[in-house]
Amino acid sequence: MNATQEQLRVKFEQALVAAFGAEYAGVDPILVTASNPKFGDYQANVALSLSGRLGKQPRAIAAAIVEKLDVSEICKPPEIAGPGFINLKLKTEYLEAQLQAIQADSRLGIPATKTPQREVVDFSSPNIAKEMHVGHLRSTIIGDSIARVLEFQGHDVLRLNHVGDWGTQFGMLIAYLREVYPEALTTANALDIGDLVTFYRKAKLRFDADEAFQETARQEVVRLQAGAEDTLHAWKLLCEQSRQEFQVIYDLLDVSVIERGESFYNPLLPTVVEDLEKSGLLVENQGAKCVFVEGFTNREGEPLPLIVQKSDGGYNYATTDLAALRYRIQKDEAKRIIYVTDAGQANHFAQFFKVAGKAGWIPEDVELVHVPFGLVLGEDGKKFKTRSGDTVRLRDLLDEAITRARADLEIRLKEEEREETEEFINKVAEVVGISAVKYADLSQNRTSNYIFSYDKMLDLKGNTAPYMLYAYARIQGISRKGEINFEELGDHAKILLQHETELALAKYLLQLDEVINTVEQDLLPHRLCEYLYELSKKFNQFYDRNQGVRVLDAEEPYRTSRLVLCDLTARTLKLGLSLLGIQVLERM
Repeated sequence: MNATQEQLRVKFEQALVAAFGAEYAGVDPILVTASNPKFGDYQANVALSLSGRLGKQPRAIAAAIVEKLDVSEICKPPEIAGPGFINLKLKTEYLEAQLQAIQADSRLGIPATKTPQREVVDFSSPNIAKEMHVGHLRSTIIGDSIARVLEFQGHDVLRLNHVGDWGTQFGMLIAYLREVYPEALTTANALDIGDLVTFYRKAKLRFDADEAFQETARQEVVRLQAGAEDTLHAWKLLCEQSRQEFQVIYDLLDVSVIERGESFYNPLLPTVVEDLEKSGLLVENQGAKCVFVEGFTNREGEPLPLIVQKSDGGYNYATTDLAALRYRIQKDEAKRIIYVTDAGQANHFAQFFKVAGKAGWIPEDVELVHVPFGLVLGEDGKKFKTRSGDTVRLRDLLDEAITRARADLEIRLKEEEREETEEFINKVAEVVGISAVKYADLSQNRTSNYIFSYDKMLDLKGNTAPYMLYAYARIQGISRKGEINFEELGDHAKILLQHETELALAKYLLQLDEVINTVEQDLLPHRLCEYLYELSKKFNQFYDRNQGVRVLDAEEPYRTSRLVLCDLTARTLKLGLSLLGIQVLERM
């Protein structure tokens, strides 16, 4: 609900009490944005919902409400339509005053939350000794955008990267490297990440086929867990090698995240098992320690356990996740913990959340949220792969986007007979390429799969990052052409709305707070993308030579007023795109 809707809601509550008595305080006026602008800007449907309670016809109820409704400062006189809808049309002078107020505000009139809290966003989470691939794209981009929105709203956000940096795979890799490349276990950067991945694959093949090697690998795990100096040193080198490669990707994506891997929680795992045992939830099943909770069964309909300690005494992901959850509640003092992972893990999260709840580990004021997302598909509708059938490396995917953005830009420069520096071309190609990948992902409802297409995401038309960036750059072009410094227009430059396209743009500019509040709650960044796309279209209609208005060659005071509208649009686009992790460009 935006600020205008909130004001109207209060006015309706007062009218309901005045018309029908104090017991109607707090009744929802069912105030929605009008589906058709010709009927107004908002529509209240409360009269229909009260018909049964009051024993009157909805139109009579609507008339009684309107008689007591004082919205004269905000709206034109309300109109009753159909069976009892109350239609409201905002006054032009009200819109002008609202825009005037946000013009002087760096946050564009969006207040920070009145109830800030510690929120944990768990996202990205690659595995050490493996390269980040297309499977990490969505978690990284969606998680970063959610964190940005929460930070803008004033929450204390802890961005956590729960990397896979512990377990059997390290024993396997270290044992293999001792045989074939011992230097990698003693010398920093002896291997690049590609070599490390190759060695990991060979170690896995050996582990699966050779029982003697399996035992050697297990002994390395025991040595690692016991803190043996040489094994621990080797493990640290391998982690650091991967960490450096991850950082290259994070820098390219402009993503900041704090690493806190599985190893961090390793000392806490025995206590998790002990406390589950004390609570009476632990059951031994085929030598493993498990917890059974209602609602989780296998394909045969048999109860599905959450295993917290394997029959060989080892722990698994569930144990680590439970330990991490407790740490985030007890030590980090998180009030909302958000896990951004693929939808395939939904069952795991539902189960371990339920176990933690049954154990009494989740206080009433703490919310756990799994943010699931669908798959990235190729243009054939199947899982996105390379031509040879391998998983696409994330670095290759991003580099390809930049290369294609550069090629498109060079063609456009040639067509426009423009000369630009190499620095300009490189900068625009990188921003457009990375932004295109991010926006293509975020503009989808995250719960759906989406088809990855460079051609579509780099298109200058349609719901794409280049379209948004171009709308912003177009406004900066107005500034350059008219030699206007938007900052010098003044916070109190008078805004006058005359034309239909001006009014449509003004109303839409005032809806950003509602959109951001919605994303804060439902954690669906595509709602912000939809808003920015519609805003860009409304600006282009406003500025269109045929259906819009004159700006630079308009008479005063309309020239300044329209320049302020341009500036507000640019600032809104810049803010909205920044919450998606997308930079803007002054020129393209």
